Amino acid sequence: MTLEAAIHDLQHRYDEGDLDAEPVDADEMAVLDRFLDALEAGDIRAAEKEDGSWEAVEWVKEGILLNFALRRTEARTYGDVQYHDVLPLRDTDDLLAKGTRNTPDGTVIRRGAYVGEDAIMMSPSFVNVGAYVGDGTLVDSADTVGSCAQIGADVKLGANTLLGGVLEPVEDAPVVVEDGVSLGAGTRVTSGFVVGRDSVVAENTLLTPRIPIYDLVEDEIRYGRLPPERRAFTRFVESSVGDHDLFDGGAYKPAVVAMDLEAETLDATQREEVLRS
Repeated sequence: MTLEAAIHDLQHRYDEGDLDAEPVDADEMAVLDRFLDALEAGDIRAAEKEDGSWEAVEWVKEGILLNFALRRTEARTYGDVQYHDVLPLRDTDDLLAKGTRNTPDGTVIRRGAYVGEDAIMMSPSFVNVGAYVGDGTLVDSADTVGSCAQIGADVKLGANTLLGGVLEPVEDAPVVVEDGVSLGAGTRVTSGFVVGRDSVVAENTLLTPRIPIYDLVEDEIRYGRLPPERRAFTRFVESSVGDHDLFDGGAYKPAVVAMDLEAETLDATQREEVLRS
């Protein structure tokens, strides 16, 4: 039986009420462990790009949810700290052979997360189950990579960056940051937003489908996606409630402006490559 078929079988039995955390036997637990191993090896992913758009892989998200539904919370140890969780932390023995660095005292990679070659994981950072961190990517201090978030190769996540996670509903695609993107410190990307390849995003920018992207390159207003090769930053535009009596001087709402990349911007991001060598 393929892994996908095995997960479908467990899901069907769970939906029918024939399976829960109490009677899970060794064979069923082996399926759950094999599934997490496949995520960590990059053999399966929570989202894939098809015909130019990112789509959730529903059975993979179901498999992640089953790992919560069919496991008990247990007492676990991380260094000298005891904690309680359903999933253990990811074994990082493979990272040395990959040339990937992870610094001590707070680099937390949960079971079921993929980390590629020549990546850098700075502490304190947290990578959740189902996340994918591509080759050569820098996850900086105080970063959070949410459940199922997909990060491409050669990406830079500035310090204190948050990539939101999503497990339910299974049909929803997670946050995606494509190859070559640089996210400035304090950036927030949520609710399945897609950051197009080779874009540079300024510090403290909020990227979410609810905030409009004013794309000055194509003269369009977009939602939910920053096109490739853009320089993006936050600006405030007049709100529709701007003439309300409660707002002295007008009311404004956040927006994101997207422009062509400039030579100076590219030069600044390329100089940071020295830090990764």
